[in-house]
Amino acid sequence: MMTKTLNEIIKLCEALSNRHRLRIIAALSEKKEKKKYISELARELEISRPLLYLHLRKLEEVGLLKGKTELGKGSRARKYYELCDFLNFA
Repeated sequence: MMTKTLNEIIKLCEALSNRHRLRIIAALSEKKEKKKYISELARELEISRPLLYLHLRKLEEVGLLKGKTELGKGSRARKYYELCDFLNFA
């Protein structure tokens, strides 16, 4: 079991204290699609891509989600994001 320091817990709480970040988590927790790419999330949440990048980076820093670049249709590289296992935050 992993133990978090006080600073890590504070950073985690700060990341969760933002409405946009909670909406990102909700969008990625939908049963039908566990991972989504930037443009897809931006359209769904109706926020700009630069603002979305800012929030995704913050969530990634605290370990709530992870991004992975994959080749999509036509060999186009896309960065997909998915939630990390919440059980790892004990």
